[in-house]
Amino acid sequence: MAGSATFDDHPSKLLKVGKGFSLESVDPGSTPGYDGDKADGEQLLGELDGKLTRLQEQLFAESRTGGKKRVLLVLQAMDTAGKGGIVNHVMGQMNPQGVQLKSFKAPTPEEQSYDFLWRIEKEVPAAGMMGVFDRSHYEDVLIHRVHRWVDAEELERRYRAINEFEARQAAAGTKIVKVMLHISRDEQKDRLLARLDDPTKQWKYSSGDLKERAFWPDYMDAYQKAFEKTNTELAPWHVVPANKKWYARIAVQQLLLEALDSLDLQWPVPDVDLDLERELVQRS
Repeated sequence: MAGSATFDDHPSKLLKVGKGFSLESVDPGSTPGYDGDKADGEQLLGELDGKLTRLQEQLFAESRTGGKKRVLLVLQAMDTAGKGGIVNHVMGQMNPQGVQLKSFKAPTPEEQSYDFLWRIEKEVPAAGMMGVFDRSHYEDVLIHRVHRWVDAEELERRYRAINEFEARQAAAGTKIVKVMLHISRDEQKDRLLARLDDPTKQWKYSSGDLKERAFWPDYMDAYQKAFEKTNTELAPWHVVPANKKWYARIAVQQLLLEALDSLDLQWPVPDVDLDLERELVQRS
């Protein structure tokens, strides 16, 4: 990796939500553990694309011979924080056949007739897959808390249900990587204005983003509460400063690399006589 800056400690440690964590104390413009600049970060991202792709292929290959392992990346953030950029620049390097991407929008009337986790359960990644939730079950304890669509008792039930759901997923072989991309209110303002000024991005703009922006402090409180209630050993939260998009991308890439490395993936060994098969191929 000569020629590019590297992290002085792993983001899984630097960005992990721990005891006494305070979202308010995180500088959205910081680059924890990384002294390089944008050019260094983009170079590092490119250098590690191949490793990420290889590990994803190993994950997929293991599942073809009965492996149960899978990875689920949960992305949460305020609007314009860069979730799409993570999907394009980090997950986009992977073989699309091995990626399950689900973007959760407002629930349909049918989905609303069930418990909030009903639609989530149906989208969990299959064995061998890299799953991505662009927004997730956490919307049901974030926006619902901010707008007081449910009472305190129901929120507590949902926090417990989320922890139980994630524990079940972990027991089934899922490595869960939960990420909040943390931008500042001023940065969001700049990005919204940039969308309005750029004809290629105007389609992304929604007046609803502006309405939710008015509740910024309430959302920060809701995220803080979610961290306190759902940060577990099996599924810890990571808060990634995201004012610098390039930093957020390399940080999430590092989190995924460590998650895949921790699975101790192995290439399956074919149940055939390789020498014989080689000879048969040569004769064909």
